[in-house]
Amino acid sequence: MARQEDHLFVVDEDRCFGCAACIALCPVNVLTLIDRLAVVDEEACTHCELCIPSCPVFALDIRPTIEVKA
Repeated sequence: MARQEDHLFVVDEDRCFGCAACIALCPVNVLTLIDRLAVVDEEACTHCELCIPSCPVFALDIRPTIEVKA
Protein backbone atom coordinates (compact mmCIF):
# COMPACT_ATOMS: atom_id res chain seq x y z
CA MET A 1 0.00 0.00 0.00
CA ALA A 2 1.27 3.47 -0.87
CA ARG A 3 1.60 6.29 1.62
CA GLN A 4 -1.80 7.76 2.39
CA GLU A 5 -2.01 11.52 2.10
CA ASP A 6 -3.80 13.24 4.98
CA HIS A 7 -3.11 10.26 7.26
CA LEU A 8 -0.65 9.71 10.09
CA PHE A 9 0.87 6.56 11.52
CA VAL A 10 0.24 6.67 15.25
CA VAL A 11 1.37 4.69 18.27
CA ASP A 12 -1.01 4.53 21.22
CA GLU A 13 1.36 5.33 24.08
CA ASP A 14 -1.07 3.94 26.65
CA ARG A 15 -1.01 0.49 25.01
CA CYS A 16 2.55 0.13 23.67
CA PHE A 17 4.87 -1.67 26.08
CA GLY A 18 7.96 -1.88 23.88
CA CYS A 19 7.91 -5.48 22.66
CA ALA A 20 9.52 -4.39 19.34
CA ALA A 21 7.48 -6.78 17.18
CA CYS A 22 6.65 -3.88 14.85
CA ILE A 23 10.28 -2.87 14.52
CA ALA A 24 11.26 -6.30 13.28
CA LEU A 25 8.72 -6.09 10.44
CA CYS A 26 9.26 -2.51 9.24
CA PRO A 27 10.74 -2.72 5.72
CA VAL A 28 11.94 0.90 5.75
CA ASN A 29 13.33 0.94 9.32
CA VAL A 30 11.38 3.96 10.53
CA LEU A 31 10.38 2.47 13.90
CA THR A 32 12.63 2.62 16.95
CA LEU A 33 12.26 2.00 20.67
CA ILE A 34 12.73 4.91 23.04
CA ASP A 35 12.11 4.29 26.73
CA ARG A 36 10.14 1.10 25.94
CA LEU A 37 7.86 2.90 23.48
CA ALA A 38 7.71 2.43 19.71
CA VAL A 39 8.42 5.74 17.98
CA VAL A 40 7.93 6.31 14.25
CA ASP A 41 9.67 8.69 11.86
CA GLU A 42 6.27 9.51 10.37
CA GLU A 43 7.57 11.51 7.41
CA ALA A 44 9.67 8.53 6.26
CA CYS A 45 6.92 5.97 6.92
CA THR A 46 5.47 4.47 3.73
CA HIS A 47 2.19 3.43 5.41
CA CYS A 48 2.69 -0.13 4.18
CA GLU A 49 0.83 -1.41 7.28
CA LEU A 50 3.06 -4.48 7.65
CA CYS A 51 3.75 -3.70 11.29
CA ILE A 52 0.14 -3.11 12.37
CA PRO A 53 -0.98 -6.77 12.68
CA SER A 54 2.22 -7.64 14.55
CA CYS A 55 1.24 -5.57 17.59
CA PRO A 56 -0.15 -7.83 20.32
CA VAL A 57 -1.88 -4.91 22.08
CA PHE A 58 -3.28 -3.12 19.00
CA ALA A 59 -1.25 0.05 19.65
CA LEU A 60 -0.54 0.87 15.99
CA ASP A 61 -2.82 2.55 13.47
CA ILE A 62 -2.95 4.84 10.46
CA ARG A 63 -5.52 7.54 11.02
CA PRO A 64 -6.85 10.44 8.93
CA THR A 65 -5.59 13.89 9.89
CA ILE A 66 -8.64 15.70 8.50
CA GLU A 67 -10.96 16.89 11.21
CA VAL A 68 -14.61 15.98 10.86
CA LYS A 69 -16.75 19.10 10.90
CA ALA A 70 -20.08 18.90 12.69
